[in-house]
Amino acid sequence: MTPALSRAAACGLAGCQICGRVSPVALRRCPRCSSRLHLRKPASIERTVALMIAAAVLYIPSHLLPIMTVVELGDVSENTIIAGMITFWKEGAYPIAIVIFSASILIPFLKIVTLSWLCAAATGRVHPSPTVLGRMYWFTELLGRWSMIDIFVVGIVVSLMQLGNYMTITPGPGALAFAGVVVLTMLAAMSFDPRLLWDRLNELSAAPTPNPRNPTA
Repeated sequence: MTPALSRAAACGLAGCQICGRVSPVALRRCPRCSSRLHLRKPASIERTVALMIAAAVLYIPSHLLPIMTVVELGDVSENTIIAGMITFWKEGAYPIAIVIFSASILIPFLKIVTLSWLCAAATGRVHPSPTVLGRMYWFTELLGRWSMIDIFVVGIVVSLMQLGNYMTITPGPGALAFAGVVVLTMLAAMSFDPRLLWDRLNELSAAPTPNPRNPTA
C-alpha cells in the first residue's frame, strides 16, 4: 500500500502567487520575487462573495439600461442587450444574436452561480465529490475566457455603423454596467483559492465515520 504523501501546507511550505516558487511560509516573503507568502489567499471566500454580490447587483441594470444609443436622421433610439439580441434575430443575424445571448446573458449568470456554488463547497455547505469540484472549477475558468465577447461585438457594430451624419451609435450606461459585471466576476475568480476546496475534502476524509451500530461511539 502506498503511504500517504505529506501536504505542503502541513510542512509549512507555500507556493508564491507570483513566480510559483515553493518556500517556507515562515520567511513571509518569497526569496525570489519578494512577494508575500501565504498558505492560502487571505480572506478568499469573503472577497469572492463580496465581488459576486456586487456583480449580481450590476447584472440587473446591465440588461435594463440601454447598451447603445442609435441616432438615425435625427431619430434617437435606445437598445438594451435583450432588445438588440431580438432585433438581430428578427433580421436573420442568428450568429450575432446567439453570441450576444451566450456572452451577455448566459455566461455571466452561469459564472455567478458556479462561483457561488464553489464558495458553498469550500465552506462545507455542500459536499460534492472531488471529480465534480474539479469539473466545476474548470467550467468556471472556461466561462471567464468568453466573458468579453459581446463587448467586442458591440465595438464591431459601432465601428461598422458610424455613417457620418446619417447614423451614429454610442455606448450607453448598460454597457458600463455590463463591463462592471465582467470585471467583478473576473476579480472574483482571481480571488477565489481553489485549494480551499481540497482542504475541505481532506477535512471530511479525515473525520471519523460514525458507527451505525453504535451512534454514540
